[in-house]
This record gives sequence, structure tokens and C-alpha cells, in this order.
Amino acid sequence: MKITTGKQTRAQRVVIYGVESVGKSTFAAQFPKPLFLDIEQGTSHLDVDRCDIGSWKQLTEALAEAKVTEYQTIVIDSADWAERLCVEDLLATSKKTSIEDFGFGKGWVMVAERMSRMLASIDMLIDAGKHVVLIAHSKIVKFEAPDALAAYDRYELKLSKQSSPLLKEFADELWFLRFKTKVSTSDTGRGKGLGGKERILLTTHSAAYDAKTRSGLAEELPLEWASVSHLFKTAKTAPAPEKPAVVKVADWTIEVAKHGEAATTFLRAKEQITEDQDWTEASDRVLERIRQDVPKFLATVAAFHALTTEAK
Repeated sequence: MKITTGKQTRAQRVVIYGVESVGKSTFAAQFPKPLFLDIEQGTSHLDVDRCDIGSWKQLTEALAEAKVTEYQTIVIDSADWAERLCVEDLLATSKKTSIEDFGFGKGWVMVAERMSRMLASIDMLIDAGKHVVLIAHSKIVKFEAPDALAAYDRYELKLSKQSSPLLKEFADELWFLRFKTKVSTSDTGRGKGLGGKERILLTTHSAAYDAKTRSGLAEELPLEWASVSHLFKTAKTAPAPEKPAVVKVADWTIEVAKHGEAATTFLRAKEQITEDQDWTEASDRVLERIRQDVPKFLATVAAFHALTTEAK
């Protein structure tokens, strides 16, 4: 048993979400040396490096390849659009037309499992010393707390109810961005909003929104890089790649994907996945075993394929 003491410095997992046009992407662009995985195609107004993402496969491959780049921050813009790509890919690989075709709630559970694996791949970036920022939109939902007398509206991540808790648990920092407004009441009792130009960053959970900080930030801060920059100065630096040229195979999933059909057939035969699943939907335990020795797994798949081909 290995025991460590004291504070540890590492890269940060940050989720930022907020109201429309508050400047989420603009704020994320101020993180150290960022690379945007631009799913929304919404960073054209920013002077940043970006990788346009149009499919779930492109996203997972980009996350794998980003580990060996010189970028210090990887920005996913946005998490809710990533979930949309995940749904599209699940429907395509399962030959379904709607997420509801899987049965009540089952489809969204499968989406959440895939999103969980995406977060696991993001942790590999954290281990490599890279900060990761997930941008998300917000939505207003009706919420009824068990100890409340009545339901009330609150801001939440614009994700499915299955995926949203995963991101909130995953994040070291969950920040809600909005415009600061004040309400004045007239003699007739009607409220009127005032202000609305000052942008703020909120770090602490309240009845009106989700937020958290593990760094002891003040509850409310100006939406300025100077408010949080001190959190991102001491993260360990990832070792420089031995080959700065383009890396053809940056992650084990890419190598296995080259033999995806054979891997899927093998895992189905071994009853590790169902007939309507592919190899990427195997359990975390099975995927971890594959990751630990990819060459051995692929050799086993090849041998199995040769035997079944001879039997035919």
C-alpha cells in the first residue's frame, strides 16, 4: 500500500457552462496554449488553433492524438454537442432510427456509458499534464427538492439526465457564467431587471444553478482570466514526445479500430458483447484488459479469425 501526504499539483478538469452569448468560448481561449476540438464550428471569431470535429469517431481519435501534442489545454466545444455526436454514432452502429428504439431509458444509459469512456480518455490527457476544458450550454429546468415546499426553476447543464451527473462528478471546477442583473420592484409590485452587462463567474452551488470549486475560489468572480489564472500556472508539464512529427497511432483504441470488425466478431463469439453491440461497447473491465496488451489481443483475434475461416 502506497501512502502519500500533502497537496498534489496536477492538470485541471474544468467544466464551464452558462447562458447564451456570455463568452464561454472566448474565456476558454485564454487558458494556457489551448487546442479547440470544435464540434460546433463556432470558434471562427477567435484566433485559436482548432480541430474541426464532425463525428464521434473523430472526437475519440482527436482526444487520443492530443496526448502527444505540445498543447497545454484541450478544449471540447461543446460537451452537449459531443453527446449529440455520441447519439448519432450509437444509432448508426446499432441500425436504429431513434434513441427511443432501444426501449424505455435504455438508449440514454448506453449513451452515458460511452460518455463515461470519453471522460476516461480525457483523464489520460490529465495524466499527461494537460488541462481539459469542457464547454457546455445551459438550460432552465423545473426542480423540486425533497425538502422544498414548491418546485422552482434552476440552471443546469444542457445534457441528458444520465450524462450530466458524470460531467459534474468528473470536474475539479464547475463554473457557471452569466450576466449580473439586479431586480427593482415598482410601486405596483412588478419587477424590472437592471444592468445585465457585467459578466460574472460563479463557483459555488446554489438553488439557482450547479457549480463547485476544489480550489477555494470566491463564490463570485469577474469573468476575467486574472480571476482564475493562478490555478493553471503550476501543472506538471507533459514530457515532449520523442518524435515531434505526426504520430500515426496515438492510442490503443485507434490500433484496435483498424481491426474493428474482427474484434467485434471475436467478442460476440466470446459473449463479451451482445449481437447488437460493437467492440467499443464492451464493459470497462473488458476494455481495460484489451488496453493492457493490445498486441496479444489482436493476435488472439487474428488466430480466432483464421480458425473460423478454415472451419467454413
